[in-house]
Amino acid sequence: MFPIREHDKLISVCIISRKALRDFWARHPNAEEPLRSWFDDARRASWRTPNEIKSAYRNASVVGNNRVVFNIKGNDYRLVVAINYTASIVYVRFVGTHARYDKIDVATV
Repeated sequence: MFPIREHDKLISVCIISRKALRDFWARHPNAEEPLRSWFDDARRASWRTPNEIKSAYRNASVVGNNRVVFNIKGNDYRLVVAINYTASIVYVRFVGTHARYDKIDVATV
């Protein structure tokens, strides 16, 4: 977690779960650097709306149920997160290959 300011009040932004990212890059080492980079960017972000994400990540896809799909490592992999904008929490819901991504329902994963 890290602090950010909102209306002169310090709040924490949290990404749950970094472990899912680490587990994935243990199996796919070429994904480690791009996932670490995404994690570092995301934990410093103060996304309040899907449009703010699209401004930072033009190739991100905002889908239903507060889900966002990020292309990782030049679109070799997909990362799906659920975002609670009010509470400033980003939940890692899926990280995987395109073949695995094609088998999930992004809105419910």
